[in-house]
Amino acid sequence: MRRALEDPRLLGHATPGYSWRPWRTVLIAAAGEELDDDERVLFKQLTGREREPGRRVHTLEAVVGRRGGKGKASAILACYVAGLCDQCDVLTAGETGVLLVVAQDMRTATIVHDYIQAIFENSFILKQMLVRTTSDTIELTNGISIECRPCSFRKLRGPTYVAVICDEVAFWYQDSSYANPDVEVIAAVRPGLLTTGGPMILASSAYAKHGLLFDIWRRHYGPNGDPNTLVCYGSSRDFNPTLSEAEIARELAADPIRNRAEYLSEWRSDVDTFVSLEMVEQCVGDYFEMGPLPSTSYQAFVDPASGSGEDSFTLAIGHKEPDGLIIIDVVREIRPPFSPSRAINELAAVIKPYRIHKVVGDHYAGEFPRELFRDHSVRYEVGKPPKSDLFRDLLPLLNSARIVFPRNERLVAQTVALERRVTRAGADSITHPEHGHDDVVNAVAGCATMLREGIYSFDSGLYDVSHDLPDPKRAADQFQHARLRARIFAMSGGRILPG
Repeated sequence: MRRALEDPRLLGHATPGYSWRPWRTVLIAAAGEELDDDERVLFKQLTGREREPGRRVHTLEAVVGRRGGKGKASAILACYVAGLCDQCDVLTAGETGVLLVVAQDMRTATIVHDYIQAIFENSFILKQMLVRTTSDTIELTNGISIECRPCSFRKLRGPTYVAVICDEVAFWYQDSSYANPDVEVIAAVRPGLLTTGGPMILASSAYAKHGLLFDIWRRHYGPNGDPNTLVCYGSSRDFNPTLSEAEIARELAADPIRNRAEYLSEWRSDVDTFVSLEMVEQCVGDYFEMGPLPSTSYQAFVDPASGSGEDSFTLAIGHKEPDGLIIIDVVREIRPPFSPSRAINELAAVIKPYRIHKVVGDHYAGEFPRELFRDHSVRYEVGKPPKSDLFRDLLPLLNSARIVFPRNERLVAQTVALERRVTRAGADSITHPEHGHDDVVNAVAGCATMLREGIYSFDSGLYDVSHDLPDPKRAADQFQHARLRARIFAMSGGRILPG
C-alpha cells in the first residue's frame, strides 16, 4: 500500500500533498503495514491506539465529518484491493471476484463509482486493466468486477466478494425491509468475504447513538478494540485540513445540533429510536386486507400527495372492536408519479364498500383533496393533531398490543424507522429519518387516533358488549379472535361468512 500511494503511476496521483497524510496513514495501517514514528503519532490521534495492527484488518470503520474525504479514500482502497492484490489463490477458474460498493441508493453509490473510475483512468498502469465501464460496473482484466448497488440485502447474497465498501451507512434506510438495512446488508454480504478474507469498509458521518456504525465505534474505537477491527474517528478538518475553519464555524452557528454531528463527528443525543421491531411485529395480523362487514362502522384517514414529488398518497381504513382493540383493515399506497385526480378516484373506489362518507387528512395542497373527494360524495375534513402527535398517540397502542396491523412491509418498516428528536426549541418531535418516508404509517396513525377516541359504533353481532373493559386474558383472546376472523375471511375468497 505504501509503495502504491507513493508511485504516481499507480495511486500516488490520488493522494497528493500534505492534506492527504491522515488518510495515507490510515490506509497503510489498515493494509497491515508498518508506520514510521511521525505517522504513529497521527495514527493515535485518529484511532486512539498506540500502534498499528501489524496485519490487514477485516473491518475498517471511518467515522469522519462531511467533506472529510471518506468517499475518495474508500475508492483508493477499492482500487488497491481490486487492481493490485492477487486473488488467484482464492478464486477458482471462471469465478468472478466482486468488489461491492453499497450505498443508500444508486445516486450516492455512483459517487464512489466515479472516484474509482477516475483513479483507474488517471493511473498510467491501472488504466490498462480496464475492460468495460458502465454506470454501475467496472470490469478489470484480472477477473475482478467493481459493482455499485443500493442497500437491498435481498439482492446482495451469493457473489464472492474481495471487499465490501458501505458508504454513509449511518443513513441507510429502506422502505421495503422489516429490519434495519445496515444489519441485514452486513449479514448478507459477510459470507461472501469468507473465501477471500477481504476487508469490510464502513465509511459515514456520525449520526444517532444506535445502529451498526455506532455499535462498532462503541465496541472497537480506542486501545481495547479488536485488533482485526480498526476504527478511525475525527472531524472534517482532522481528515481534510484544507477545509475552511471559518466556514465550518458559520455552519455550526447556524445549526449547532445537526452540524456538530456533520462536521465534528459528535454523536447526536437528540435522536433516538421511537419503537422496536419486536414491538411492531407483535401487532401484525395474519392478513393483508380485510373486507367490510355489514354491521361494522369504519373510519378512514388519508395522507395526500401531489404525485410529482417523492411522497406517496396513502389511505388507511380501520374499525374498533367492542373491547377497544383497533383493527387496521386496509392500507393502500399510491407511489409517485401519479395523477392526484386518478389517485383519489382509485381510493374513493376502495372506500365505497366500507360505507365511508368522510375521510380525514391534513392541510396539504389546500383545497384539491376536498374538491376531488367531494366529486365522489366523500367529505374531506382536516385533522387537527400534527403528524408528530399522531405518532405519539400510536405508541401506547403498540406497547399494549391494542392495535392490529395488516401484513404490509412498508408499514412495518416506516414504523420502525421513526425517530424521536429534540428540536432546537427543546420540543419533542417524532418523524421519519433523513431520506426516509412516513406516508404509510402516518395514514395508519391518523386512523388509529380517530378510532381511539371511541366515538364510533361497532359490530355488535359477534361479541358480548355488556361487560366492562376486559381483563388482559380476555384482551389476548380477543386479539386472536380478530386474527382468526381475518383468516376465515381470506379463506372464504372475500365472502362474508355467517357469524
